[in-house]
Amino acid sequence: MVMKNYPSQFKADAVALYQSRPEATIRQVAADLGINPETLRNWVRAAGASRPRGRRAELPAEPSTPLEAENAALRKKVRELEEEREILRKAPKYFAGETRW
Repeated sequence: MVMKNYPSQFKADAVALYQSRPEATIRQVAADLGINPETLRNWVRAAGASRPRGRRAELPAEPSTPLEAENAALRKKVRELEEEREILRKAPKYFAGETRW
């Protein structure tokens, strides 16, 4: 087995990439970078890096760029429109049931 030496900047960037993608696993990030998952896992441990677990990791508290803020606003609007559409889909059934004797 050949031991590869990676530059420290590459290691730091790999750990930062792992932390910035809460939905991705170490295995996925390592595959994207073309490195062994255990190598990346060791770098993450050595850096003392951690990321929040659970649903909070998926939703950033505050967008850091205008593009992220716009995406968050658009996602919120989509959710609202989907809720409104569901209400409108159910309305005819509700009113049809009310008018029948």
